[in-house]
Amino acid sequence: MLGTFLYILFALFLIIGVFLILLILIQKGRGGGLASAFGGGGGNTAFGSKTGDVLTWATSIVFGIFILLAILFNIVADRYNAENFPAAAAASNQAAQNKQGPAGTTGQETVPPGAHDPALPPKAPAATQ
Repeated sequence: MLGTFLYILFALFLIIGVFLILLILIQKGRGGGLASAFGGGGGNTAFGSKTGDVLTWATSIVFGIFILLAILFNIVADRYNAENFPAAAAASNQAAQNKQGPAGTTGQETVPPGAHDPALPPKAPAATQ
């Protein structure tokens, strides 16, 4: 059931993404921008002179739907992976715990005084006079 919902969300996400791209491409350019770089004409649009406001409004709505679908798609994909691949989810959780280190530590190794930290460049010897 969750797999079917995941594929439906993926298809819807792709359709909304393509629709958003097309919606942005048919808008009238504001000023110079990219439209004039390719020889775009004046203020003529395919749908009349008042379409700028409608297209801007529609783009905002479609973008909001796109973002909500992206968040929902991420949540459903995480649940799908946790249900169908429990070993991978457990390994991922174990790797995250190992990175944090034991309780009360930062997970970073300490370098004894006088030892060279490999993360830092070597120090040049001091000049003696």
